[in-house]
Amino acid sequence: MASPTVANARSVSEPKTLRQDADVESSVDATSTIDIEHVPVNDDPRQWSPARKTTTLCIVSLATMMSALASNIQNPSNSLIEVDLHATSSQISWSLAAFLIIQGNFPLLWSAASEIKGRKPVYLVASALFMVGSAALALSKTIEMMIGMRALQAAGSCAAMSISAATLADIYDTHERGTTMGIFFAAPLLGPALGPILGGSLSQAFDWRASFYFMLICAAVVFLSFLVLFKDTYRRERSLTYCSALQRLLTSKEPVRNPNESIIVGHESNKDQTPVKDVRSGLDDVKLSLKDINPFPPCFRILSRKNNVLILIANGLIFGFTYCLSYTCSRTLADAYDYSAFSIGLVLLCLGVGSIAGSVLSGRWSDRVLAKMIEANEGKWHAEMRLESSKLAMLWLPPFVVGYAWVCEKHVHVAVICIMLLLIGFSSIWMYTSTLAYLVDANPGRSCSAVGDQQLDPRIPGFCFDFDCCTAPRDGGLYTAWAGVMVVMELLVLLVLHKGESWRRESEERELKSGN
Repeated sequence: MASPTVANARSVSEPKTLRQDADVESSVDATSTIDIEHVPVNDDPRQWSPARKTTTLCIVSLATMMSALASNIQNPSNSLIEVDLHATSSQISWSLAAFLIIQGNFPLLWSAASEIKGRKPVYLVASALFMVGSAALALSKTIEMMIGMRALQAAGSCAAMSISAATLADIYDTHERGTTMGIFFAAPLLGPALGPILGGSLSQAFDWRASFYFMLICAAVVFLSFLVLFKDTYRRERSLTYCSALQRLLTSKEPVRNPNESIIVGHESNKDQTPVKDVRSGLDDVKLSLKDINPFPPCFRILSRKNNVLILIANGLIFGFTYCLSYTCSRTLADAYDYSAFSIGLVLLCLGVGSIAGSVLSGRWSDRVLAKMIEANEGKWHAEMRLESSKLAMLWLPPFVVGYAWVCEKHVHVAVICIMLLLIGFSSIWMYTSTLAYLVDANPGRSCSAVGDQQLDPRIPGFCFDFDCCTAPRDGGLYTAWAGVMVVMELLVLLVLHKGESWRRESEERELKSGN
């Protein structure tokens, strides 16, 4: 039987303006060229009705908002938990640390599993864990149990954060992703903004367990939404992870194979190619194994590309900054302004509102800039065009950070702090939305792994700042330094904008030659 090869597969619904630039595609033989995002599939998610797509967007946005909400809804209740469970402040810190560490590392496992079994099974299993963890937290009698259940809650909640962007990439084509990602990312930004307010209100009205009962109800709603309303968007023919599993299967059945041949099926065939129906019947024989769900090979493939590494570092710096900002702003408001937890939450809501506005507007702007660049480039495109829209925010983010630094340092009226938080949230998330969409565009067939790596990266600086900011300098010096870090972040994005295309081409050629 002839070995399957690649044909340049392209969905009939793909806009002509989004043809990949020939220079970006590998220079190897044309039969090895991969357009994995447009391999023909049954019930193509990109051809679903607008109502079905909108339903999917709403469900995954709700799930990510609940995941983000779970990360900090406990904070206003920490003193009550400490008294009720006879815990030390160090043990309370461990309950927060357990959540952050697990939420930062588990996405890699969920991402790999979703590329083998599909999105829906992973969402359901993770949502069930989220429910169990939330219920156990509400019933906890000891701080040790609470630490363990916070870890379980984090393991269940982080699946939505890690594979939702890939789910949207399954149903929306490139020219729609900026707007969609902007709307979607507003949901996880709303979670942290509402978390302290909800947590403080529930604890004040009832007790600290009310917050976790609330999360249990939310987790149940998310689970039922995925069970009843969600239709799986995953198509294994468009997954490089799944295709690697198929390649191992076919290799074990055929003693001799050309290592440069790909197992991705196109819509064309000739006498030297396996008919589509024969290869697709082989897909049904692929079984999940421990090797298949090993999250590290896909992670290493993403990190082997310089453009991905620099964007992940840039995004990590943005998240490290926002983690630090939330923590130190709360401390400043408590110490210098004598604000309660609820009042602090209201002030920090300005950061959330600015972030949501920046996310939605930057997504639309990103698609608009991309469309204009494609038109100017005679209908050809490459992923780095997506980063062009981030230049607008680059002009304003460092000055806003410096302004916030000295507003806090001089303890001016809190209204000015609210304005600066609004502006910082708007400009920082404007940057992040563009880079997140770029990660998806630049890693076709591996977008889930790319976003999984993205989830790991921000937790490292965030964790450090959350628990070590007590030794930091005062606001003026600290955030003047952070403004310098934001300049470095912007330079990394500009470097990828100008060099990323050639780096990706080199990586694609290297991977094709090595058979990855």
